[in-house]
Amino acid sequence: MPTVQVADLKDGDFLLDVREDDEWKAGHAEGALHLPVSEFVARYGELTEAAPQDGRIHVICRSGGRSAQVTMYLAQQGIDAVNVHGGMQVWEAAGRPVVTDDGQSGHVL
Repeated sequence: MPTVQVADLKDGDFLLDVREDDEWKAGHAEGALHLPVSEFVARYGELTEAAPQDGRIHVICRSGGRSAQVTMYLAQQGIDAVNVHGGMQVWEAAGRPVVTDDGQSGHVL
């Protein structure tokens, strides 16, 4: 499965967060699109509308398991998707910003 390290992500890369609502509300990467894995298939159209045409989708969850499942699904659909290795836990540990919906400092559940 295609994987990318948090350190290799650049500002402006399209990030899809598939964690559940309580995890998202506690803290997320600014600018990420939130589609919980439990609602992913039903809300798939939101991803196709928001994702850059012919661009890569970087899929992230807490530790990498759920995002790996979504990455495999997207790849089967012919979409350029990669799993973010280690997920939001590594994101936060690397010192990347984690924010709440109101822009305050957040944390990873």
